[in-house]
Amino acid sequence: MSGLPGDPTPDNEATPSDRASDESTAAEAQAAAAASAPRSVRASLASIVLGFELLVVFLASLVIWGLTPDDGGAFGLPRWSSLVAGGIVIVLMIATIGLLKHRWAYALGWAVQALILLAGFLNAGMFFIGALFGGIWTYCMIVGERIDREKSAALADYRKEHE
Repeated sequence: MSGLPGDPTPDNEATPSDRASDESTAAEAQAAAAASAPRSVRASLASIVLGFELLVVFLASLVIWGLTPDDGGAFGLPRWSSLVAGGIVIVLMIATIGLLKHRWAYALGWAVQALILLAGFLNAGMFFIGALFGGIWTYCMIVGERIDREKSAALADYRKEHE
């Protein structure tokens, strides 16, 4: 009496609910694979550099604030402006770290490097810090891109061999 509700189906026959379950499981597996896809080396290096720069920019803005006379600093800016500018750059760096999945975010990272270098006009020591981190950023972008290309080529070769 097969076919009645509650009767077991033969093992070799899938019910519509089983097929729907298998399809949803496959879709979930694909979504999980996409979500757990490894982050590019370039993005990882960029977030590391920006993370270290966060601390340096915070401390540098405190130093510039502390060294600025009460009556105003460079370019006639009030003393508190270094703290505000440092905070804005820090927020920009945090946003850049979060946006590194987009290709255009790397241009934002370059802009951050330029801002840090330009802070040298407020305190000459920032020229050194800006050049140092700018060099590290440049190196990480070049090497990270090269490693990502090599990984992509190796993965393509592996997939060709195992098809």
